[in-house]
Amino acid sequence: MSDADARDDHGFTRRLLLRTAAVAGAGTALAWGAPGGTAAAASPGTTAVRTGHTGWLAHPGRPVQPKFRWWWPDGLVDPREIRREVDQIADAGFGGVEIAAVTHSLDDKKVLHVAENGWGTPVWTARVEAALDQAAKRGITVDLTVGPSWPTAVPSITADSEAAVKELAHGSVQLAGGTTYTGPVPAPAAAAAPGVTRQKLVLVQAARIDTANSTRKETGLSFSSARDLTGQVTGRTISWTAPPDGEWVLIAYWLRGSGQTPESGPHTSPTAYVVDHFSDAGIQAVIDFWEAHILTAPVRRLLKKAGGALFEDSLEIETDSLQWTSGLPAAFEKHRGYALEPYLPAVILSESNQVFAFDAALTRQVRHDFWDTVSQLFDDHHVTVLKKWAHSLGLKLRMQPYGLQTDAIATASILDIPEGESLGFKNLDDYRCLAGGRDMAGRTVLSCESGAYTGGAYTTTWQKFLTTMGGAYAAGVNQTVVHGFSYATVPGVTWPGYAAFTPYHGKVGYGESWGPRQPTWQHTPDISGYLSRVHQVLQSGTARADVAVFRQTGYTATGIGASWFTASGVPLGWTHQFISGPLLDLPNATVSGGRLAPHGPAYQALFIEGDFFSGSTCTLRVQDAQRLLDFTMDGLPLVMLGAWETATVPGVPADGENEQLRTVVDKLLAQPRVRRVQDIADVGAALADLGVQPTVRYATASTLLNAHRVADGVDYYYLCNGKHAESVKPPVAPLDHEVTLRRTGPGDVPYLLDLWTGKARRIGRYVEDGDSVRLRVTLQPAETAVVAIGRPGLFGDRAGDRPHAVSSQAESVEFVGGELAVRHSAACTVDTVLSQGRTVRTTIGEVPGPRVLSAWQLHVEDWRPGSVPTTTTVTGHDLKLGTLVPWSQLAGLEDVSGVGHYRTTVTLERPWTGGYGACLELGTLNGTCRVTVNGSRLDPVDQINPVVDVGPWLRRGDNTIEVEVATTLANRLRVSDPDVYGGLARQQYGLTGPVRLVPYGQARVG
Repeated sequence: MSDADARDDHGFTRRLLLRTAAVAGAGTALAWGAPGGTAAAASPGTTAVRTGHTGWLAHPGRPVQPKFRWWWPDGLVDPREIRREVDQIADAGFGGVEIAAVTHSLDDKKVLHVAENGWGTPVWTARVEAALDQAAKRGITVDLTVGPSWPTAVPSITADSEAAVKELAHGSVQLAGGTTYTGPVPAPAAAAAPGVTRQKLVLVQAARIDTANSTRKETGLSFSSARDLTGQVTGRTISWTAPPDGEWVLIAYWLRGSGQTPESGPHTSPTAYVVDHFSDAGIQAVIDFWEAHILTAPVRRLLKKAGGALFEDSLEIETDSLQWTSGLPAAFEKHRGYALEPYLPAVILSESNQVFAFDAALTRQVRHDFWDTVSQLFDDHHVTVLKKWAHSLGLKLRMQPYGLQTDAIATASILDIPEGESLGFKNLDDYRCLAGGRDMAGRTVLSCESGAYTGGAYTTTWQKFLTTMGGAYAAGVNQTVVHGFSYATVPGVTWPGYAAFTPYHGKVGYGESWGPRQPTWQHTPDISGYLSRVHQVLQSGTARADVAVFRQTGYTATGIGASWFTASGVPLGWTHQFISGPLLDLPNATVSGGRLAPHGPAYQALFIEGDFFSGSTCTLRVQDAQRLLDFTMDGLPLVMLGAWETATVPGVPADGENEQLRTVVDKLLAQPRVRRVQDIADVGAALADLGVQPTVRYATASTLLNAHRVADGVDYYYLCNGKHAESVKPPVAPLDHEVTLRRTGPGDVPYLLDLWTGKARRIGRYVEDGDSVRLRVTLQPAETAVVAIGRPGLFGDRAGDRPHAVSSQAESVEFVGGELAVRHSAACTVDTVLSQGRTVRTTIGEVPGPRVLSAWQLHVEDWRPGSVPTTTTVTGHDLKLGTLVPWSQLAGLEDVSGVGHYRTTVTLERPWTGGYGACLELGTLNGTCRVTVNGSRLDPVDQINPVVDVGPWLRRGDNTIEVEVATTLANRLRVSDPDVYGGLARQQYGLTGPVRLVPYGQARVG
């Protein structure tokens, strides 16, 4: 750091300390929710065209900054407060917001006055206009949800409208053989939802019960006995005599609206109803409403400046009966080549459960064909139409394309921005499904609704958030939409203001409501800077993955992975994504140089196994099998697990279709680049036999996760010591082992990119081996690192192509100021072998021993409820500590939340002169932190592994070290609002250590 930089940092720290002193006195009020306030100056964002220079990583632009879900209590928001909150979000380093009408915490929705303030009203539209206007001034973007809350709904339709979501309900009656039923057509077993006043009889059937086809929950039926009795209906009655052989069931099917409304309404007056997601009428109702009520001339103009995307949440289309649309039977017959009606018993639902079943194979096939058709309808009549309309407004379409049994992988390939979620996704393979669709379609961004936790309100730490997200980035996520930022207030709420999801049914709700109400907010720019750099790296260039796993059924949010790769391949460095049949028809689905999609993910191999969603049956569509045959004949390696010689098509086969499939599969299995294995354990050997190796390799199984991108000839490797799912036990342990990374250029050298500071430095010790580099990686649980391998001098590094170390007895070897240097924590003489073969001996003189820093002065800003829900009173506490302990163990601080300022003085004597430094290890802390040394605030601290190199700021004599720690609000809320939060356990706030100053000696090699 230059003297000028040091002076600037010192001035900043001095201003920070003055601010702390100003708010430390008893009775000081911090307000964040009151209308008014002055807009901060705009912070222009810049985006580097090319990667690999210092500014590209140090100062990511607005487009790659994280976003917030911004929860509004419908339109009951003040335009001045809206502008104020846009400024708060922009100042904290976030590049966008998603406005969402969410009111789950409000038991009394009357306070919203939705007739005046509801979603889509003139008031709502005016507030959106204010948000767009202020966002445009601050250079951030605004995403808009397609309807209020979720699923997508509009108030311009009724539950009976053609455009409203539909269900197929059924009623039935059982008959003994030979008996006659005369009476009303069986009415639906489930009553219609409120608002539904009409239902239409679609079909009446009868079928003989066949207990051989029964399951634990399903009544078995004989398919050959099924018959259509609709023609025997007179008015609403039917008379029919069952044949004498066995028991029979008479089934009537009724089409009606499901009456579903968006979550936690009402949000509108009249009530909004969920639209039919499988017909033109449903999405057209959405478009018509927006065109008539929301897209005013100012809104249209501002969308061009600050509009980001239209957003649609997951497909939580809920009904006890079967999801339906009027055009489904015709679409089914056109798509599948046979009529659906005779097979309806196999797909009908009651209380979300299957009711009837034919023989197992036929039932499985019919259900596959049904949902395959629904998936096609969803893509053609909803997603594609909505995307085209969004583009006409200058917006992209971001969507969570899962929740039903539809092909989310295929839908992800259509979307501009597919999105997953950390709460609903069960493991990393759920993200890999969406990443496969994204990358095969040649798109860039995979978004994630990030950091929602059940019961996590006001207890969520940024460390927990980062621990959750670390693995998601390795699985393909590269945009973070943080859950979330709540609007300040609404009538009747208590401190610390309105929160969309808490209280939830009177108890602690979902986390989190970030913002100035949280003590950690003052440190949030450090978090957003880190996330921005993650995005900057992972949105650059093109994503690469080792293997494509072919999935016959493209569901996601299931937690079901790829048998060998998920369990065994990932711990060895393998990366994989999932693709489904429709992706094989994309323009990128070509093979060159033995790789599938060579200009995209460049998969080295394709892996096919039985369909997990169909009893692991080996199924393939004929056209998919032919495409796989074409791929391998062009040089793509394939590994096929299972009994593929008896493969069948996934749906009901046409005459001769299974035989046609097996002919193609026989040719496929005979190809030289295909290996078939019967046992999961043999997959790795089959890949090795084909000459396929992972791009990243570990000698032994590891918890290290990785993602690879190539941009401007540079290989970027994101590494995370994580786990496949948060529920995995035991916890991840620290790792320290060698990692082999493939490089694009033979003379390329590795750099370590610091995602917290934006600094890059050439790595000093590694081994080259042709097209790979081997280096040592040491990471704490959830800690991350990025290694870039590119040309010498990348990122402005002064080391250029100077020799590096291949081995050394020193603890570390680094390039410092362009020169190779060794570091060690004790006096030593060490040998270092350089890359050109020369061995150099280096001596490090006396090094002071580590010091445990236990004596501290502590000043605590105690945050308490103010006079109104949106103000906080800050009271100061000053203590002297001989030992670091949690605040909960300090008298008077047991239930305090806020900010702690720790200060200690360290006296450094001989030999503290040039050639020495030290690392400050902060140990265990609960909350975010910043470090200041001798008046200079240091770069942001890695919040997962808080170890800071303080060497450049230390001096001989007295040194002042300050650590600022900010907490959640949980401990204060336990006592200020015990009815809701009283059951929370006290969190162990503060700096609890042990805090150590660990000196090191440093000497130039040679």
